[in-house]
Amino acid sequence: MTKFPNPVDYAVPAFVALVFIEMLVVRRAFRERYEARDTLTSLAMGLGSTIAGGLTAGLILLMSGWLNAHRIADIPYVWWAWIACFVLDDFNYYIFHRSAHRIRWFWASHVNHHSSQHYNLSTALRQTWTGFIAVSFVFRLWPLLLGFPVPMLLLCGGINLIYQFWIHTEVIGRCPRWFEAVMNTPSHHRVHHAVNPRYLDKNYAGVFMVWDKFFGSFASERDDEQIRYGLVKQLGSWNLLWNVFHEWAGILRDLWTAPWRAKLMYLVGPPGWSHDGSRETSDMILRRWEERETWRTAKNMTSSSSVEDRAEVLPPDGSAKAANTASA
Repeated sequence: MTKFPNPVDYAVPAFVALVFIEMLVVRRAFRERYEARDTLTSLAMGLGSTIAGGLTAGLILLMSGWLNAHRIADIPYVWWAWIACFVLDDFNYYIFHRSAHRIRWFWASHVNHHSSQHYNLSTALRQTWTGFIAVSFVFRLWPLLLGFPVPMLLLCGGINLIYQFWIHTEVIGRCPRWFEAVMNTPSHHRVHHAVNPRYLDKNYAGVFMVWDKFFGSFASERDDEQIRYGLVKQLGSWNLLWNVFHEWAGILRDLWTAPWRAKLMYLVGPPGWSHDGSRETSDMILRRWEERETWRTAKNMTSSSSVEDRAEVLPPDGSAKAANTASA
């Protein structure tokens, strides 16, 4: 079987070097973009994720080999197959990523990546230790049944992961419009990591932003609202193990205390779902925010109209301006 080196293994030293370069770039003007304990937590989570991946790599390869043995066709190593494999793998990543935000079981593993309240290149290294437990790999391996070779699929997945490193930064603003229209960029991914209500559950893309635009999950970064990062309910802890396992602990606690009729939803329902309505999902938060914004807009329009109506009955001289200002 053809073998290719794992591109991520070669990229890791570059990742670490770029993190330190970014730290130097932002040190003077934007020192708050890096926090020592946060960065150390991210690096430790990245190291742990690498170890966890190494421990489960053999099982992943065994499953990959089994799926490939039951393939319905033989796809050769030709240029069009590489393109098809990369695009299909990126689409599968979009499906996985969207599921990881909408289904609590997958979120328990993916939440690790969103736990930082800072957004810099070290955040990209904040990866899960429990992806194998969550069986997240099922989203990416099924193309082997179509006949894509195992090494081709694994290499495309590695390149996809490498691409996503550079978009975790605030140093880069917006890219050229033609690039932003098709590709995932730092601006698009900042939206994804935001906890601002308008940005929740947006921009799931890995490489190609077209998936979000096609499936209605796209949002542009706005200049009139500062992005806040992290989780809707911040952890407030630097404890490494709590960062990694807190959501799994939450699931176990809910399964233990919830009535039988609600237990399954605590696994497959959206994060924040509760049987008694004591918590909020992202949809609920967004709906409440939209209602508040609609109310504010209506109130401002009413206030503005009232001022204009009162101004019309005033005499057209300097006293009108004074009265209008006083009323506002």
